[in-house]
Amino acid sequence: MRHLLPVLFLSSWLGAAAQSDGFGAGIILGEPTGISLKGWIGNDRAIDGAVAWSLRGGAYFSLHADYLFHNMDLIKLAKGRMPLYYGPGLRLRSWNGGRYWDHGRWHYGDGGRVNLGIRFPVGLAYLPEKAPVDIFLELAPVLDLLPATDFGINGAVGARYWF
Repeated sequence: MRHLLPVLFLSSWLGAAAQSDGFGAGIILGEPTGISLKGWIGNDRAIDGAVAWSLRGGAYFSLHADYLFHNMDLIKLAKGRMPLYYGPGLRLRSWNGGRYWDHGRWHYGDGGRVNLGIRFPVGLAYLPEKAPVDIFLELAPVLDLLPATDFGINGAVGARYWF
């Protein structure tokens, strides 16, 4: 670990990877909270995702992946960039145990439950000019399709380090 810190410091001091190419990993805080990943596949397109957990009652495991488009020129800044991003994605949630909280009410039953749905995140990311990090804020409407149709909204803030 002590050998990793000088490498991280040196790479950030030299302006390591730009935030519009490569791979980033960090945290996502909100509903749900966990590990955020993002990889660029073009100048304005990326795939992002998260492995996360709900911190509300009846905690669940959540996995999502999104195909994102970025409008890099919508908001102009003196230093850095702030793209608006949006795109389609999928979400999988899983509960264990006999009681879980979902869409504003407690559910009781044997074992667990799995939901599969589509999502459409819309967010803003701040990409500093000379640091290999990004900070983001997003809202994602979600339409659960299986085992039943239901609607909800996820919201989160997060940050990633770019390698």
